[in-house]
Amino acid sequence: MVQKLLHTCYRIVDREASLKFYTEIFDFTISRDRKFPEHGFDLVYLVVPGSDFELELTYNYDSEPYEIGNGFSHMAIGVDDLQAQHQKCLDAGYETTELKGLPGHEPSYFFVSDPDGYRLEVMLNKKDA
Repeated sequence: MVQKLLHTCYRIVDREASLKFYTEIFDFTISRDRKFPEHGFDLVYLVVPGSDFELELTYNYDSEPYEIGNGFSHMAIGVDDLQAQHQKCLDAGYETTELKGLPGHEPSYFFVSDPDGYRLEVMLNKKDA
């Protein structure tokens, strides 16, 4: 049986702030934008160029901020220029950690939080990172 991961869903409070974060900071593109105003929610699906895995942003109209469970940690994205992406996140004012590395290794990742507090691990595109 062939299996494939399809998407991850984040519930968001500010549709425009979330779209700005993912499309302007990380170059995600909108693959589908489904609006259901009569039911009070929108579903926006985003992809990273070259991937068919989607990030689903569920925007429930008039929602209070969500609590992110302590069992969830993060989603990861690979980039070719870690330092440039790190600086882009800092310059945009997002909560961003210092560059980090595994014990005994050069820095190869950092974490940044999106407008709703979901953490994204940004990793150097290397198999041994």
